[in-house]
Amino acid sequence: MPPTLQLQPKIITLEQYEALPENRRVEVFDSIAYDMASPSQEHQTISMELSTLLNTYLKSKDGSCRVFHAPFDVKLNDTPLTIVQPDLMIVCNKDKLDGKRCNGAPDFIIEIVSPGNPADDYIRKLYHYKNYGVREYWIVDPRRKTVTVNYFEKNLLNIQYSFDSTIKVNIYEDLLINFADIADLLNI
Repeated sequence: MPPTLQLQPKIITLEQYEALPENRRVEVFDSIAYDMASPSQEHQTISMELSTLLNTYLKSKDGSCRVFHAPFDVKLNDTPLTIVQPDLMIVCNKDKLDGKRCNGAPDFIIEIVSPGNPADDYIRKLYHYKNYGVREYWIVDPRRKTVTVNYFEKNLLNIQYSFDSTIKVNIYEDLLINFADIADLLNI
């Protein structure tokens, strides 16, 4: 039996990342690039609804925080290079924004699980977001119909809610998201 050929992961630099074609969606963890799948209709519906709710709330507060959605780069670390494209994020420190990316951890991130790679959101991103200073991280899983809340500032991890729940965004005093309204749009 012939030996199996194992390809070594290719290390990527910031310059190589920035030279990638614009239509190629890639995230970089520990200087290794990983291709991303295109979002589904269900994914896009959830993302749009949450983005609208978050943006409306932030505008009503007249604060400095801003909502961004993928594809928008977040460089969490230079060495090893770690660049992600969260589905949704809130950035409150405008000094982290340089016109093309967020440099450093956003305050709040929501990832919507893709069926092909759930471990990415539940394990890899959870690890990186916690260790690089994200304050709160939600994992929205349409297949399981759950939202997993990780509020790192209070060390509250993996708090599970169903899609019929109203969930508090912990970094704000009065921001509640009713997932039943979103689930209704998905016909689930």
